[in-house]
This record gives sequence, C-alpha cells and structure tokens, in this order.
Amino acid sequence: MTGAARQNDAAIEIAGVSKKFGNKVVLDGLDLTVTAGENFIVMGLSGTGKSVMLKIIAGLLPPDAGTVRVAGIDVVRAKRKDMSKVRENLGFLFQGAALIKWLSARENVELPLLEAGVPEDEAKERAHKLLTEVGLADAADQMPEELSGGQRKRVGFARAVLHRPKVILYDEPTTGLDPITKRTIDDLIARGRDDYGTTGIVVSHDLRSAVQVGDRIGLLYEGRIVVEGTPDEFLASDHEVVRKFLQDGAPVTGRTQ
Repeated sequence: MTGAARQNDAAIEIAGVSKKFGNKVVLDGLDLTVTAGENFIVMGLSGTGKSVMLKIIAGLLPPDAGTVRVAGIDVVRAKRKDMSKVRENLGFLFQGAALIKWLSARENVELPLLEAGVPEDEAKERAHKLLTEVGLADAADQMPEELSGGQRKRVGFARAVLHRPKVILYDEPTTGLDPITKRTIDDLIARGRDDYGTTGIVVSHDLRSAVQVGDRIGLLYEGRIVVEGTPDEFLASDHEVVRKFLQDGAPVTGRTQ
C-alpha cells in the first residue's frame, strides 16, 4: 500500500500560480494538490516550466501571482522563521545532483547537518549510515569528479533525505543514466515514500520511470496541469501531448507488478 493510500491530507497546495520571464509565460494559473505520502510525477515537453515550478515550491523563486503551501505554510508570503520550518521539512535532488566539488561524498551529505548544528561525530555517523544504505559506503571518501553520474545522484539523494524531510523535490532524477542505474534511482525514490514516509514531486521526461514510481502523473502544458491521474489513467488518456510521449518513447504497458 502506498503512502497515498495511507494519508489524505495535502502536503503541497498550489493555487493560481503564474510566472513569466520577459514576454514568455512559463506558468499560467497553475493549480495542483499533492497528497501527503504520495509520489506525484510532473511530465511535459522541454521548456514548459517544470523546473521553475519546483523552484517556486522550494521558495527559491517567487511567482508573479498565486499561492504555494508546503505543510500548511504559504511559502510565497512566509516570514524568515516560517521559511526555515519549510526548509527543515524539504529535500531537493537537483538535476545534476549539485554536489560541492571540493567536498567528498560523505562531506556533501554531512554538510546540512553541520549547518544545522549537529555535532561533527553524529553528522559523520549518520552520513556514513545513509551512504551505506544507498550502496556507497566504499565511495564515501571519493570526490564528486571521481563518481559516476549514478553515484552522484545517489549521494544527492542521501543528502536530500538525511534530515527526514516531509517533502522531496526531484528534478529529472534519471536523466542521462543507463537503464540499470535508472532502476536504482527509481528504487530510491520509492524508498523515500515507503521507508521515510515522504511526499515526492518528481519532474521527469522518463515515462517508464514515471509509471514505475508514480502514484499519480500530471502533464504540464501551456503553464497548467492539463491531465492528471494514476499511471494507468495517464497511459489511457487521449490528450494529444500524452499520445506524443507514448509515440516518441518506448512502448509502455503499465506498472510492473
């Protein structure tokens, strides 16, 4: 049973969010509610505003209009103290993992704990434990440039979940990875929900991955979510952009049992 089936309260509520850069409208009255404990996949063509949406949810970019609530806190109008609470409950796995190149894998994972005032010995122990869980105990002292793309993503995942956030935002987590590593990342995203009870928003072009890890899938098109539903409902949609995903990619028949 997924987290979506266990809980009914909203973890993220987006209402009427708009954003443009110059004359280019990226988001246009976006509405979205994500239930606590589910993985919601956001798909869409390049340049449709998926990463912009994640940055707005994280409070890294202000919208031009609308409201965004994370765990009940309006991040658009939140004071500094409230935003600190939001960020304590928010993890972000960036597209390129965004590791600090002069820190080792373990030091990258430790950093948020040290910044939060956790004693060095405890931070080191917790980082080592989580790196072991993601299969990187032997790579803990390696620098980012010594790691493969998949290893960097796993370090980024460890850093994102280390403080047990209520929400994790994943930006194209499987882009550029080989099929075996993609499955590893998919497993980690599912673990974020199943083992840690987190809510996930996953921006992805990878339809096969979306079907495997998503409780619901939404299509961002012309600044709004125009189709959303379970993986099977999404695959059965007759929306022309959904059909384009299916036609352009490998055949997808549904979630693996």
